[in-house]
Amino acid sequence: MKKIALLACLIASPAFAAEIWVTNEKDDSISVIDVDTLEVTRTIPTGERPRGITFSQDYSLVYVCASDSDTVQVIDVATGKILHNLPSGEDPEQFALHPNNRHLYIANEDDAITTVVDTVDRKVIAQIDVGVEPEGMAISPDGKIAITTSETTNMAHWIDTETHQLFANTLVDARPRHAEFVNNGTELWVSSEIGGTITIFDVATQTEKTKISFDVKGVHPDRIQPVGFKLTQDQKTAFVALGPSNHIAVVDVASFTVTDYILVGRRVWHMTFSPDNSLLFTTNGVSGDVTVIDVAAQKALKSIKVGRYPWGAATKP
Repeated sequence: MKKIALLACLIASPAFAAEIWVTNEKDDSISVIDVDTLEVTRTIPTGERPRGITFSQDYSLVYVCASDSDTVQVIDVATGKILHNLPSGEDPEQFALHPNNRHLYIANEDDAITTVVDTVDRKVIAQIDVGVEPEGMAISPDGKIAITTSETTNMAHWIDTETHQLFANTLVDARPRHAEFVNNGTELWVSSEIGGTITIFDVATQTEKTKISFDVKGVHPDRIQPVGFKLTQDQKTAFVALGPSNHIAVVDVASFTVTDYILVGRRVWHMTFSPDNSLLFTTNGVSGDVTVIDVAAQKALKSIKVGRYPWGAATKP
């Protein structure tokens, strides 16, 4: 009877809801949003000026760049408690977790280096000289290539993850911010905030294929500043945060053309999808909120108030 009662209890217990974790730069905190209710359910304190955020592959841990604390913090997802800090170099801003679920590649904005940290041994295993003010980080799906973008040098730096050596440097437009591998790792996309473009590279040759530009009706070109972007699971549509233009661009990936713009909150930085890709959550720094977008309808549904200056976002299924 006890076994039957336990089984019935387990069956009746609700599944854990998916969550969106948002870093708040000026509140030194993370706001956790329930995907089902679209409400903030808890606020987790962090180190100073949290920005980049990513989960371990089993979603038991979350890594946070506490930029002004010069560390990456490891937080227990279930309890929200900081377990320990990782050595990260000065002013970590963005990072990428290698497919081996062990090595973090971290852009150190103040040091012009990329730091590689072993999250198990909690040790720095490499520091790689890159351009001035590195920010964006990406790792290819096969784990063989890491990319760092440098805002002042205006380059994407290509790193061999086995040797930790640069093997190419490619020019992009002014102030590159974010990078993503696309189409099963065959393309690299890099956003340029001041240049107002996304540059697409052929990964095999590290050569430029094309660029995407943006033109929002009624918005001065100087305010159209692409930063973060995300692609749908089928890789057919990209959503691009256009900073102080307060819009998200919708891009057809096959043709590299902009098909629409969606009005969101003020100074949109980054974004993340719900687990089923039906909703997109954007972090709007100046307005201190998150806009929820219906992906199929390409329309904003709701604004969720979070902390001051939300910056990064990550999804926990």
